[in-house]
Amino acid sequence: MSNKKLIEAIKNKGKSIEAEMSFFEHLEVLRWHIIRSVIAIFVFALLAFSFYDFVFNQIIMGPKNLDFWTYRMMCKVGDLLNLDGFCVERIPFNIINTELAGQFMLQINSCLLMAVAMGFPYLLFEIWLFIKPALTDIERKSASGFVFYATILFVLGALFGYYIVVPLSVNFLANVSLSEEITNQITIDSYLSTIATLTLGCGIIFLLPILIFILSKLGLMTPQFMRASRRYAVVIILIIAAIITPTADVITLLTVSAPMFILYELSISVSANVHRKKLAKEKEFYNN
Repeated sequence: MSNKKLIEAIKNKGKSIEAEMSFFEHLEVLRWHIIRSVIAIFVFALLAFSFYDFVFNQIIMGPKNLDFWTYRMMCKVGDLLNLDGFCVERIPFNIINTELAGQFMLQINSCLLMAVAMGFPYLLFEIWLFIKPALTDIERKSASGFVFYATILFVLGALFGYYIVVPLSVNFLANVSLSEEITNQITIDSYLSTIATLTLGCGIIFLLPILIFILSKLGLMTPQFMRASRRYAVVIILIIAAIITPTADVITLLTVSAPMFILYELSISVSANVHRKKLAKEKEFYNN
């Protein structure tokens, strides 16, 4: 009897060792995914560093210049619709540096932010490579376009944030004046963090359909729930839009919130499509 227990204990110990080795193998795979991602970010950072004059003058400082594309379009729309005050005529603030290493850190941080933005598709690809072995053949086939669609949505969101949300926010906040005695002297860190947060934040928000697709696949989200929650979603979207663009201008608020409404309706369609396919598979299973 004792021999049987000993043999069983040895078998169990072998299984536990095998499981531990499998766990550490997964850690090793994850480590190499992280290493490759870091290398990619480093390469893109070097690329941004090599063209830093363009990055700083055209991209970072773009929303502060009156000849920025968005401001020129606002002037044309204002002239076309006879809207007084719609054209941006001044952005009254100066950018200053208050730290000894401030400009050096500006160059480092802006290059890293540009690297994250440019390398986002590759980061998604590394995530896909990591989770792909754990999926079934059917799940791999249904999620085969994950990197492509997520990249498209992120790029659209980042462009929307940079060309719409950022200039509208900069224009509004720069023209808020409580007293003529107060002069807007904005630190470069505050300016850069505002642009980066709004741009990358919009890019992430535009990934909502991908998130809904995953949750629907897991059975945690249904189109019925999203349709029933539409009125609450409208309120939440308006609150988010008001936070992103702190302005009382209704046109600006609707301009920012409109893509979010479209994304929510698109997410309902994505969830409905997943739910429909799931019901078809269940019906086929029971018929067989």
